[in-house]
Amino acid sequence: MGCLLIIIAGLGGWYFYTHLKGSDRSVPGGSPARSSATWEPLNPAAAQRGKLAVESLSQRAGPVFANITPAEAASYIFLAATSQFPASAKNIQASAINDRLRVRSEISIKDFGGASVLGPLGSLIGDRDTVQLGGTIHVLRPGVGEFTVQEMKFGQAGIPNILIPRLVARLRKGNAEGLSDRGLPMKMPDYISDVRIENGKITLYKSVK
Repeated sequence: MGCLLIIIAGLGGWYFYTHLKGSDRSVPGGSPARSSATWEPLNPAAAQRGKLAVESLSQRAGPVFANITPAEAASYIFLAATSQFPASAKNIQASAINDRLRVRSEISIKDFGGASVLGPLGSLIGDRDTVQLGGTIHVLRPGVGEFTVQEMKFGQAGIPNILIPRLVARLRKGNAEGLSDRGLPMKMPDYISDVRIENGKITLYKSVK
């Protein structure tokens, strides 16, 4: 019983530190850790711009690459191509930070199977919270890709890596051969061969034959 109380107390302190104090954290010898990233809302207009950018690569004599914003990429992936977010999701936003596409939204914890899926951490989280996914886009084969979730947060609390595949599985709609246990499937035109995220910029490349 004593060990259990120590664990619970430790989790409570960790959650308070990461969830409530996240914006004030600092590193030794440095300034407070604050993100300078710009978060943009996902919406049908951004999805349409992303779609047009993707389709611009379909012409044989057209450009071999196209640059799109994080909001255009995420709107196209999550709203137009696959609709991976649950119906409870509100205020969906996207940004590109540290060479990863990040998407965040207010989501009901029930969409992840309830607080019990999070283990001891579940008792420290409310019915709704801001969930953030961070990851990269990979082409699995012509016409099929995945958004690979490499990090996840509830509020400011980082989710342990061991729990991420289980939570991603709760979000996943559909499946695809070769999909990783952290992958959310996405449809992709056959002519897209690569997607790179570098310095806040997302670039699509087409196959050149």
